[in-house]
Amino acid sequence: MSAMSWSIRFCGALAGAALSLADAHALESRTLAADGAEYRIVTLDLSRETLELHWLDADGHAYGSIETLRRAGEAGGRALAFATNAGIYDRENRPLGLTIADGKTLRPLNTTRGRSGNFAIQPNGVFYVDREGRAGVVTTDAWRVRGVDARLATQSGPMLVVDGEINASFAEESESRKWRSGVCVPAKGRVAFAVSETPVTFHAFASVFRDALGCRDALYLDGTLSRIWTAADGYSGAPAVMVKPYAAMLAVFDAPAAH
Repeated sequence: MSAMSWSIRFCGALAGAALSLADAHALESRTLAADGAEYRIVTLDLSRETLELHWLDADGHAYGSIETLRRAGEAGGRALAFATNAGIYDRENRPLGLTIADGKTLRPLNTTRGRSGNFAIQPNGVFYVDREGRAGVVTTDAWRVRGVDARLATQSGPMLVVDGEINASFAEESESRKWRSGVCVPAKGRVAFAVSETPVTFHAFASVFRDALGCRDALYLDGTLSRIWTAADGYSGAPAVMVKPYAAMLAVFDAPAAH
């Protein structure tokens, strides 16, 4: 197994005059180069930012895109700072697994072991932020016994890294390369999102989370259509031509939602 070589280039929210933006919004955006591929990494400080999950608007219609979510926030006097697609969803644009937004369960935990698709690669898992602001990534089996009182959660799969080990289903020599996005919790109170700027293998993507970001557990969010958007850097990830309507999205705004 070859050692991963990587480097980080800070940009966007941390470049030049934009340092003041990073101070105002505890959102760190950077480019990471690893083994010939580049990744957009966005890290949030949950003690200063509130991560939200959005799927349906007040009329029960899916937002469907980051741009629609951004405009909806703008109409409510809230500026979008960060957004990305949440977990894998079905052909009817419904989240395939557990989806919790603002403490309400919108879709139940999915414990079905399918025969095809990324969600069927075991183990799959759940990313969550609880009501105390603590974030985590756990396998679906672990979620069932933990009793987490989640404020938000998205279930997806497969797990990229479990207890410090890359998912054994990933072959280092695989020829299957796609744009990929994922999430992990590198330290208490911090959440890191990553999206590849070019197609990469599962193994290479998982290595970024374990070796470059230092995460013991990481969850795959989606592939091919995955993107990250920040106010400073715009879109990263899959090209626009590959993007289809999203189901749930994870986002940070500059002001809390009205209740």
